[in-house]
Amino acid sequence: MWKKKEEKKEEKEDSLLKELCGDDAKLYEFLSKYMYENPLAAISKKDLDILTEEAEKSGNFRPAVDKAIFEAAQNPGERERYIKVIQTLAPKTIHATEQEKEKVEKEGLTDRAADLGRRIENQKFMSERAEDIINVASKFYNEKLVELGENVRRDSRREEKREAKKQDKREEKREAKKQDKREELAAKERKEARREEKREKRS
Repeated sequence: MWKKKEEKKEEKEDSLLKELCGDDAKLYEFLSKYMYENPLAAISKKDLDILTEEAEKSGNFRPAVDKAIFEAAQNPGERERYIKVIQTLAPKTIHATEQEKEKVEKEGLTDRAADLGRRIENQKFMSERAEDIINVASKFYNEKLVELGENVRRDSRREEKREAKKQDKREEKREAKKQDKREELAAKERKEARREEKREKRS
């Protein structure tokens, strides 16, 4: 059941991306590896500048690129700035990846070298098509954020209902306890009244 739901989710995500890419198969192929179903959970909360600094040291520019693509969706007025950021990061990624590729080729790791070769091609594509990537990614992420917002609201409503039910149950319990006490008190009063009657009869 869970697996079917996941498959349906992926199909929905896939069809949205296909629709946004139209007949551009290369763009679709690239973005299908780059887009996140839940960008809020997947993309770093750190500032883009900090991620870029960290990438310069580590050679892993992916978190900074992801952040730039996502922020471009949030700030359409600054799209040009983010296109430049991506076009700056892509060659740096290529350079770092080429160095890693040379290293693994010397070690004879052909599969790893082939993977790195594909990554270099992807980065070249990113640099050339940064504007198209951001245009499609922005629409995709805006759609995802609307869905996530609806999910949050739906979850919030469910939680409110659960809380209301809990509150009702608590009220029921409190009322039941009060009723028990009232009945207990009435029983004591009846006993006391019977004792009083008996005493009066004896006298």
